[in-house]
Amino acid sequence: MKPTDSELEILQVLWQEGPCTVRQVNERLSQSRDVGYTTTLKLMQIMYEKGLLTRLEEARSHVYEANVTEEETQTTLLERFVDTAFRGSASKLVMHALGNHKATSAELDEIRKLLDQIEKQS
Repeated sequence: MKPTDSELEILQVLWQEGPCTVRQVNERLSQSRDVGYTTTLKLMQIMYEKGLLTRLEEARSHVYEANVTEEETQTTLLERFVDTAFRGSASKLVMHALGNHKATSAELDEIRKLLDQIEKQS
């Protein structure tokens, strides 16, 4: 399932903070942009219905938790992006990213280590 940009923002809060109430999520989102409480509430209710969130009903406030991991969401989004923008070619994605972004020495070292690991597994 592909979350919308707004849903992804909410998931990122929950991945970082852990289980939260709507108010707690809304306060975090409000630090970077103007977002109303009722908008956050409605989005989180929709996400619950979609299965992206779980909900613990404690007293008056519901506590929500991400029902998908950050890693599986990143994998799904990346696979779709590579399929649609680069016609399924991971090498085109990497070449484009490295060609348009000045990678630091540390980033290049990480990339080399990853490539070495991939070669050893093949």
